[in-house]
Amino acid sequence: MRNALIERQTKETLVTLSLCLDGGSADVKTGSGFFDHMLTLFSSHASIGLTVRCKGDVEVDFHHSVEDVGIVLGQALKASLGDKKGVNRYGSIILPMDETLILCALDLSGRSYLAYDVPLNATRLTDDGDDLNPKVGAFDCELCEEFFLALTRSADITLHIKKLDGRNTHHILEGVFKAFGRALKEAVKVTGNDLPSTKGVL
Repeated sequence: MRNALIERQTKETLVTLSLCLDGGSADVKTGSGFFDHMLTLFSSHASIGLTVRCKGDVEVDFHHSVEDVGIVLGQALKASLGDKKGVNRYGSIILPMDETLILCALDLSGRSYLAYDVPLNATRLTDDGDDLNPKVGAFDCELCEEFFLALTRSADITLHIKKLDGRNTHHILEGVFKAFGRALKEAVKVTGNDLPSTKGVL
């Protein structure tokens, strides 16, 4: 079984995360109901086992918790992949979610890169009429990019996520996490015995 158990403790968060690439269910408690929902969707669509416990300074906001979960999930993904021999390496999908359409493509390249092009419609205005970052419930939606940035850096993967269409913020972000799960499922699939690189290293 390809799995990993990672714990990360800072003055801001305590994150414990277990990951199994070869199946399982999700059990996620981060302090944010919306973020729990997104990670559970990701686990289901990736067909991976994922357990997350995060105690963070949510009285400030969810930033530190979301970022640190991204760091730890990336570390667990990297550890569970080992030498990457036999994996498919690449995964991609164009995923519909009602009116929303999300493109996601990734490469288990050993090189960290994130291209995140997911514009959201502002849902609130300041007293001066300026746009504020949209929220779903109490969750700041801009944190999704921070999550994927932290994940790609610690997992050393190349990840492209692009919104092709969409209006509803919840649908857009749900599509993003589902698409990432589906693309990852394809990339980590074992399809042979060789390392999928002419360089001889990933």
